[in-house]
Amino acid sequence: MKKTKISQAIVALAMSAAVMAPAFAQHAGHAKASDSAAVQYRPDVTYTLRTDIADGKLVFVGETGAMKGVANPTLNVPEGAVVQINLVNGDGAVHDVSIPDFNVKSNQINDKGASTSIVFKADKKGVFTYICSLPGHVAAGMIGKIVVGGAVAAQVPQGADISQNPMMTGKPVGARGPQKLSVNLETTEIVGQLADGTTYKYWTFNNKVPGPFLRVRVGDTVEVNMANAKDSHMIHSVDFHSVTGPGGGAAVTQAAPGSTKSFTFKALNPGLYVYHCATPMVAQHISNGMYGMILVEPEGGLPKVDREFYVMQGELYTAQRHGTPGEAEFSLEKLLDENPEHLMFNGNHDALTKTHRMEAKVGETVRIFFGVGGPNATSSFHVIGEIFDRVYNLGDLTSPPLKNVQTVSVPPGGATMVEFKVEVPGRYILVDHALSRMEKGLAGFLHVVGKENRGVFHTASKPDADSGH
Repeated sequence: MKKTKISQAIVALAMSAAVMAPAFAQHAGHAKASDSAAVQYRPDVTYTLRTDIADGKLVFVGETGAMKGVANPTLNVPEGAVVQINLVNGDGAVHDVSIPDFNVKSNQINDKGASTSIVFKADKKGVFTYICSLPGHVAAGMIGKIVVGGAVAAQVPQGADISQNPMMTGKPVGARGPQKLSVNLETTEIVGQLADGTTYKYWTFNNKVPGPFLRVRVGDTVEVNMANAKDSHMIHSVDFHSVTGPGGGAAVTQAAPGSTKSFTFKALNPGLYVYHCATPMVAQHISNGMYGMILVEPEGGLPKVDREFYVMQGELYTAQRHGTPGEAEFSLEKLLDENPEHLMFNGNHDALTKTHRMEAKVGETVRIFFGVGGPNATSSFHVIGEIFDRVYNLGDLTSPPLKNVQTVSVPPGGATMVEFKVEVPGRYILVDHALSRMEKGLAGFLHVVGKENRGVFHTASKPDADSGH
């Protein structure tokens, strides 16, 4: 089987929350009721193995990272971690993967390229075995070790934190009249942290992905000054979807390294708009992180809410597969095939799950300014456990909003504004409801704190797993 086909099989593994739940549930019956606030929709550690024949024996072969090509590699995981093991059939015989000590066993896979997975919680320390449970396959060589709580190799390297703080939404315009404003942007090329142990050379506006959230009023006159950093290698520019003029400003801001370009526009139309670099190859510049949003508030401003958050979805196309440590490199082939290895909110995998804490209190009204940088994938934006009370579809702030919406479709280069009241405490997960994308890094958390609201939601049962949605 060709490596490209195996790669496609790995990418195609359907490890969404709904698949994760049954396997995890087998070994999570001891969960406490308080765990309901910490539902986990992604594993802490993921390994991918391929079945093969080596030196006349049946073996598991590592597919990613330091264990790539290693027969029956030792899997090191922290105690208490949620672990996912993907298995790809590489030899055409019938196989499965099983860890008897954790009472987990995958489906059998019969054909070359077929794949399966198991998920479990490594809640006891020690050295255990993973095996193929088919008769005779352990004797034939399909057995490896999984070490729980042992020494785990340090993840390297480390890059700059390029993730955008979702709380940086700027000051509302309120009831003021039109003004003259200046916006200063700097385009930079920096090695940033993509995931644990993985970095990427991002191209950014103001060292963050997405770029700064800009907030103006309809009728404002806005001067845009765009400087390209001296140490850049590329020409960069900026195209504002809110601008009426050639290229949204891109035609006059093609700036070489070390130079600055400027233009002035009048904000004629209220709405929530995307901006991005528009230098050829435009899709590459956008994918590498060069996108952001500008809010043009209507006359009188927006209605007051308790919390506002700035969230954008993007894609990265890397030569290395998702999960490979080291510095990931751009892949033109995958970009043209529209096959991203990574999808993320606010720049990297940890932005809205570990780095920045989005929090609201029970009874508060939340507003999310949501946009898609892209460059290619449409988002089905959804907050698990909530319903959008109001959706300002396509960033339209003057038409009556849609009401009681579960999921909203946002195209690349598009935006929406959603509002909802949070009535029950817990951790709510922001997703693209094309849920396979969660396995490529696309998830965020909204933490709601406060007293229980038993009139809206209560249960006497104990949560036993990552129950899916």
